[in-house]
Amino acid sequence: MMADTKKLIPLPPPHPHPVVASCSCKDVIMRNSPPRGRNYVSVATRDLWERLFDEGYKADVFINTDNGGIIYAHSYIIAMASPVMRGMLKRARRHRHMKSISISGVPHGAVRVFIRFLYCSCYEKEEIKEFGLHLLVLSHVFAVPHLKRECEQELESNFLTIDTMVDVFQLALLCDAPRLILICHRRILKNFKAVSESEGWKAMKESHPTLEKELLESLIEEENSTKERIRKMNEKKIYLQLYEAMEALVHIYRDGCRTIGPHDKDFKENQAPCSFAACKCLELLVRHFASCKLRVPGGCNHCKRMWQLLELHSRICADPDNCRVPLCRNFKERISKQSKKDEVRWRILVEKILRTKGVALAPFFQKQ
Repeated sequence: MMADTKKLIPLPPPHPHPVVASCSCKDVIMRNSPPRGRNYVSVATRDLWERLFDEGYKADVFINTDNGGIIYAHSYIIAMASPVMRGMLKRARRHRHMKSISISGVPHGAVRVFIRFLYCSCYEKEEIKEFGLHLLVLSHVFAVPHLKRECEQELESNFLTIDTMVDVFQLALLCDAPRLILICHRRILKNFKAVSESEGWKAMKESHPTLEKELLESLIEEENSTKERIRKMNEKKIYLQLYEAMEALVHIYRDGCRTIGPHDKDFKENQAPCSFAACKCLELLVRHFASCKLRVPGGCNHCKRMWQLLELHSRICADPDNCRVPLCRNFKERISKQSKKDEVRWRILVEKILRTKGVALAPFFQKQ
């Protein structure tokens, strides 16, 4: 008998998953399907609040919009969603048990999307594409930060074109949207020629000449900054080439280069090719310096360059007593006899070369 009773007792239901327990079948379907917008609540909850907004059940406030439009709402909901709305409702007049407030200057559809967002924190993609600019203004004026972020992202991703960039930039300035301001500013400077021919730019030039002046100054500053950056890159490239030339010079006179020499080195036929790229550049200069009859500073431009390389090497060389580069020690001894102006000029050059290469400066200057 006990066994039959046990068979009649149903098994307890499985422990519900926390996510599935809070959602209906429709929730699961919607979660697996492409979203129509960004939702902050479950679909069931969203639908409930949407019905409350659409049907206006026991609404106690009506919102007047442009062209005689009216939107019914619940004061306690919009007051909790927006502190600005709360202040407006406190000052609102009553008409037969209902309060009345006005939102003008934007289309009726934009106000409806905005109030609906206060209820259910969602929107249709088509709506934000159509009313994105107006919703940015509304979310800023009525202090609804999560909607403001959504509008900024939508405008940044899908609304910035050559024709609309200036308008969005001005609106972002008015609505205190720093990221959108920065992105618009960068794109205006990047596409300045095309943007400056748009209708938005022409309208801004007439209504906000100060803003146009600021953008032009930013453009000049950007161009100067780009030129300075290119100049520093080229300068760095030259310093690296000089350092490589110093390394190749030591390699040529200490180890010997298969292409250049020196004469007291015997090279094997299967010896690996030279790994110093600067050797190719120094080859002709070294050969010319060895045979030139005007080999004096200032007498020959090629020889003058070679003299400069030799002196530069001597200032970088940390072991002149054992160095095989010609005149290394002689130049070291001449440093103390040079004018202060020349000494400063050479010292700055050496510092820049070593700093560019990432070499410590102290050991080199302690030797001098």
